[in-house]
Amino acid sequence: MSSQLTAYIALICTSGVMNLFLSIHAFSKRHHYSTVLWFFLFNSFVTALYCFAAAFGLLSTTLDQVKVWTVFQYIGIAFAPPAGLLFVIAYLGINITKRMIAALLTIPAITVLMVATNDFHHLHYRVFEIDSAMGAPFVQQEIGTWYTIHGIFIFGCMFAAFLLAISRWKDTAKMYRPQLFSLICGQFVPMFTAFLYLVGLTPPGIDPVPMVLWLSSLLYFWSIRSSRLFAIMPVAKDVIFNSMSDGVVVLDESHRLIEFNEPLRNMLPTLDKKMLGCDFEQLWQELTGVSFSFTGLTSMSGNEIKLMIHQTEHIYHVRTSVIEGAGNSKGLLIIFTDITQLKQLQRKLEHQAHYDELTQIYNRRAFFEYCNDQFDETKALSEPFTVILIDIDHFKWVNDTFGHHVGDEVLVHVAKLIQLQLAGFALFARYGGEEFVGSLKGSREDGIALAERLRAAVETQPVLTAEGVVHVTLSIGVAEAKDETLHQLLHRADLALYEAKETGRNRVCTAEV
Repeated sequence: MSSQLTAYIALICTSGVMNLFLSIHAFSKRHHYSTVLWFFLFNSFVTALYCFAAAFGLLSTTLDQVKVWTVFQYIGIAFAPPAGLLFVIAYLGINITKRMIAALLTIPAITVLMVATNDFHHLHYRVFEIDSAMGAPFVQQEIGTWYTIHGIFIFGCMFAAFLLAISRWKDTAKMYRPQLFSLICGQFVPMFTAFLYLVGLTPPGIDPVPMVLWLSSLLYFWSIRSSRLFAIMPVAKDVIFNSMSDGVVVLDESHRLIEFNEPLRNMLPTLDKKMLGCDFEQLWQELTGVSFSFTGLTSMSGNEIKLMIHQTEHIYHVRTSVIEGAGNSKGLLIIFTDITQLKQLQRKLEHQAHYDELTQIYNRRAFFEYCNDQFDETKALSEPFTVILIDIDHFKWVNDTFGHHVGDEVLVHVAKLIQLQLAGFALFARYGGEEFVGSLKGSREDGIALAERLRAAVETQPVLTAEGVVHVTLSIGVAEAKDETLHQLLHRADLALYEAKETGRNRVCTAEV
């Protein structure tokens, strides 16, 4: 064996040992690191396998031995680039799905199978035999169709990983750039060496890539020891800034836009990086058609704004925070939290708390809430105030004869008729069961006149149901306020209602003044 070949094997073994050491070291500290570690371990392990198989391949003396170690080499050659790409993707905080992993590992699996069975189809190597001039372990080979597909794929993986790492340089804080630099170099070294090998600028018959992988390993080890690679990563902007549900805007001291995250782009679809440096108030006006004011947004207490996004109204809670810059400069952080669903739920709960579910008019609780204010107001101004209690005659008979579903139709019908007659003139609510209540700022005579209109409207407009025509009438009690409470007034109206029912129903009776 020549001294030159011995040197090659030594370099390759050094790379293998370094990658194996990295795998063991990182695995022993796995509880201190994030999930990105597992992609790094996968990459380091297949790289170590690649290096050791390459070393044993150079020690081979027969074609069969070379073929066996070539299969093992291809486990590393095929899987290391996509594993490195997955590592970079995870390191940069980009979400990795099982489908993505499967897609990236499918071609490597096929490649290993192709190399292992090449003698049967020659799709990977058309020719694979001991070089007649140099002898074992050097091989004369001619590439096949699958070799080209495999080569495009692994170079694509390495180049994509390199570009991804480079693309985040500007967005990465200075304290994290050393580890990102090691990641970039770790991807560049094998890619560049493989390129030199393919264009024929390396020693003939020798794959130089495993000889230089010790350098990538050394960079990774330095990054792990010095800048806590895996434990602290420069993905805060992606994981926290871009992946948060809130829209975030960063402004300088002159309120010019200097940064925004993806959720804000979803809020404002026409927002673009080209708009960085623009005055935010002017930009907001152009993008939304409404003005934006910093008045009232000088603290984290915030405010609310409404935006139409894709023809749907969204409500955002807006908070701000001052960012201390260099010198005396102060930037501004604006956070937009989508509270649309919360507001919708709030409105729904408020509606349920104040409206009767069946008739969609005020319920008893809402009546007392609003009527108390009216009562106190008229009392303070010494103005007349009247309440009306309404009961549907023989409602139990309707339920028993036609069923409760028809009874519900009757309640809805009566409520609508009364609302049409009131037309905002009086407060109106369902009091309970088949009883309704109304109040108005007016005298007993006003109340009697109104009650008579209600009674006549219901009497002359029967309910049309699937079970037939149902005629209903109303008994009504009216009472004008004296020097008394609202509950006492309602009690007198109830006595008047009782009198109307006892004296024949379908009539209006009043309480004594």
